[in-house]
Amino acid sequence: MSQIVLGVTGSVAALRAPALFDALRGAGHRVRVVATGPSLHFFDPSALPRDPFDPLGGPVFLDEDEWPEARWLRDDPVLHIEFRRWADVLVVAPLDANTLARFALGLSDNFLTCLFRAWDFARPVVLAPAMNTLMWDSPVTRRHLRQLLEDRGDGEAGDGWTLDEAAGVFARHAPNLILVPPQAKRLACGDVGQGAMAEVVAIAEAVREVLGRSS
Repeated sequence: MSQIVLGVTGSVAALRAPALFDALRGAGHRVRVVATGPSLHFFDPSALPRDPFDPLGGPVFLDEDEWPEARWLRDDPVLHIEFRRWADVLVVAPLDANTLARFALGLSDNFLTCLFRAWDFARPVVLAPAMNTLMWDSPVTRRHLRQLLEDRGDGEAGDGWTLDEAAGVFARHAPNLILVPPQAKRLACGDVGQGAMAEVVAIAEAVREVLGRSS
């Protein structure tokens, strides 16, 4: 059994967060969900069952859990650090364009971005982007992915790759940063093209593979 943090961000694909949660739990893992505020427009946290063996309860944790109304006192836990220590793998699915930008720039303005910034990258991170086709195809997306490679890769990825090649480039040059690329389909907005989050089974398989590699 592994311990997984599932980050859920504000893409329409957050509708599928409960299905991914169930798939990971069904594979025998313990799962905590860190949800951004916008993601809550698309799924109901109360629909996810609690883990009776998790002392923190959950399973969904929000920004207000990181920064509760009660004033912090010395020796109180810093939640994003506690989650980093607890987890064997971080999965961000869906990863929206906004959060990708924050990861690439190193911003730490919510629970999830603090967790990513504080992450020990000796442990794997699985990223499953989801956004509109033109957002995915934007040169900004490639620039942000390239920044993650520069920060966390072997420095040999070069600059001549396309978005269609990005997953393979990550696998070769940043093996602990797994990119599960979006798929092409009719999107919730009505546009047709690449940008839909990968199928839940594909993300769960990526998690299985990376945990098998590190066991």
